[in-house]
Amino acid sequence: MKPKVAIFDFASCEGCELQIVNLEEAIIDVAKLVDIVEFREAMKESSDDYDIAIVEGSIARPIDEERLKKIRAKAKILIALGACAHLGGVQRLGNRFSPDENKKEVYHMARPEDISDGNPYFKEPRHRALDEVVKVDYTIPGCPINRVEFAKVLVALLTGKKPPIPDYPVCVECKKKENTCLYTVGGVCMGPVARGGCDAICPTYGGECEACRGYVSHPHEKAQMDVLAKYGLTAEEIMNRKTMFTSRYTEKKGGE
Repeated sequence: MKPKVAIFDFASCEGCELQIVNLEEAIIDVAKLVDIVEFREAMKESSDDYDIAIVEGSIARPIDEERLKKIRAKAKILIALGACAHLGGVQRLGNRFSPDENKKEVYHMARPEDISDGNPYFKEPRHRALDEVVKVDYTIPGCPINRVEFAKVLVALLTGKKPPIPDYPVCVECKKKENTCLYTVGGVCMGPVARGGCDAICPTYGGECEACRGYVSHPHEKAQMDVLAKYGLTAEEIMNRKTMFTSRYTEKKGGE
């Protein structure tokens, strides 16, 4: 029998799930290997019987935590899908501020306390990655994920192989593509510490790497800081570059 797969989401834009749908014809090949029994983005059916749970989104509320633990209890394998599930997402930036500060900034209210405190989300929302709540077996990083990488990871798991997630910096891919380093043309890039595997898509098209795939396992952060300082960036700019997608790392270090 084919393994049963269920796909779930929490706090996210659901863009990573859309990437699965964007497999188009290739999704037929995936469907030959597994039975997709729940996928709110693409089907009405749902099921409590599944072997593999693929989960997108960060965990923000107590009810999210409870739901995730139930999913984990039923799944033999749990995969964190994308930056929100892997790192806590862009929304994790809100962890740096108080609930009232967030409400005032988001809703532009003079009295943020006027927003109902009956909803626990408004009291103390704190976004966390999945593995800060439950055991995660595998992670597919990125914002959004690379749909081809998703298919490769799923095939690897089903054939008993280690998922092919790279653990080298984005700079490696930039050099292979002979890209001009953004630092030399006045840009900023997290490439020296960011996990590759994206084919350096942002720098290749003139964008700055924001480390949406997280850091490599052993990043040379001091070297990165030296590079940033060399090009005249302020401490605030350096911190911003370290927290767009990677607040999780600075939280671990007490914001240093």
